Amino acid sequence: MTTSTIGRPHARQVRAQVAAHRYEVGQVVQIKSGLARTQTPATTYHVTATLPPRGNALQYRIRNDEERHERVVTQDDIEPAGDQQTPSTLMERTFGHG
Repeated sequence: MTTSTIGRPHARQVRAQVAAHRYEVGQVVQIKSGLARTQTPATTYHVTATLPPRGNALQYRIRNDEERHERVVTQDDIEPAGDQQTPSTLMERTFGHG
């Protein structure tokens, strides 16, 4: 005796793929040119948090050391800063290295 599938017997199972965040907390990024009209292209930001996706776009919270607020941007709106270094910790940025 065979069992039958209720509903759609030949339906494909769709497996949702979760995209991975490209940038890590502490990493230095910059807003892609053309998106920040009031900012100079050399303005850099630190990623302060990874956020859940909004629709299909992964989001980040970023902050510039000279600003008092944080921004929320999508992964497509930012790129690694030109002088990309390894992400530093808050302790290293505050007290220096060694």
